[in-house]
Amino acid sequence: MDYTIKDIKLADRGKKRVEWAFQHMQVLKILREHYGRNKIFKGLRIGCCLHVTTETANLVINMRDAGAQVFLCASNPLSTQDDVAAYLVRNEKISVFAKHGDDKESYYKNIKKVMSKEPHLVVDDGGDLISSFHRNISLAKNIIGATEETTTGVIRLRSLAKNKLLKFPVIAVNDANTKHFFDNRYGTGQSSIDGLLRATNILLAGKTAVVSGYGWCGRGIARRFQGMGARVIVTEVDPLRALEAVMDGYWVMPMSEASKIGDVFITSTGNISVITLTNIRQMKDGAILGNAGHFNVEIDLSALEKAARKKRNVREGLDEYTFANGKRIYILGEGRLVNLACAEGHPSSVMDMSFANQFLSLKYLKEHPELKPDVYQVPEEVDKKVADMKLKGMNIKIDKPTRKQAEYVNSWELGT
Repeated sequence: MDYTIKDIKLADRGKKRVEWAFQHMQVLKILREHYGRNKIFKGLRIGCCLHVTTETANLVINMRDAGAQVFLCASNPLSTQDDVAAYLVRNEKISVFAKHGDDKESYYKNIKKVMSKEPHLVVDDGGDLISSFHRNISLAKNIIGATEETTTGVIRLRSLAKNKLLKFPVIAVNDANTKHFFDNRYGTGQSSIDGLLRATNILLAGKTAVVSGYGWCGRGIARRFQGMGARVIVTEVDPLRALEAVMDGYWVMPMSEASKIGDVFITSTGNISVITLTNIRQMKDGAILGNAGHFNVEIDLSALEKAARKKRNVREGLDEYTFANGKRIYILGEGRLVNLACAEGHPSSVMDMSFANQFLSLKYLKEHPELKPDVYQVPEEVDKKVADMKLKGMNIKIDKPTRKQAEYVNSWELGT
């Protein structure tokens, strides 16, 4: 890549931001120091399809320092931070195939560039890279295994495995306790509200906020809305999660009812057409819609595009759709991940644990080449190790059971 003066300045800005993020990533610091000496990935190529952010930069630098050749493309066209990409290419000599605002054609071309490197290990966020390998399996001949970062991707990969089509083992990093309890709940919760506020600058106190989906992401978003003074409605299709939302103090109702009274809507289900054109037609003038699911399919944007009389961009990350009757509907970040399309994504402190799981899961795959093609949980010892390192990095100490206590809980004669 050839650099202009502007590119050099861009890389310098990215360097400062990546360094700032690393200050809050205590676990990756520990891993970089230890495995940077051991070079556990020496001689391996790692292909990554991730959001190109400051946090991802620190993960791929860890991989590189541990001996790997790393190739990175974006898992969302609007999430790429160009200053971070420029810094990685110019300063860290890591290959990055991504640019903010890439169209669909460029997006998949960049995925193919990573595939062409025929990596030994794969890191994915959403399943696009892994599924692309399955459409061109000749380029997957070196793959030992892969990891998947997010709920949507895990769902896709479990479908591949269920249909006996998965060609190599995949570890579902998303399902680690030190990932979804923290990244999905606290990270998505905070960063989704951050994206909404950056794009709109509205006051949430007194608003009625509708959260679709009460998984760990939805729980985090609902709690943050509540903390900002909004009245919160949850829509769900799962009776157990709906019951949890009721017990947590939220209104629960179908979208057909919520659409009539909501001011702000955030989807977080991983499914398609959660908000339909019928729902949108029922909404108030000025309703704001955003999506925190991985793909831009949760709001039926194609139907909205056809039905609206006029569309215009009113603020960065905010499009206004006007119907023939004059009603206006606002869409955040083109319906893509609101926390990355309209903000910077999760805080680095919470991504620290997610990416530590990625790093250690890749290490596990390398050390267990006998694994059959399937979707695996993050090993319990890895999950606990990440939690332990995070606590140490935060200078927090906890109790340890005495020998007597350990013997007691492991005895079948409890209570004696």
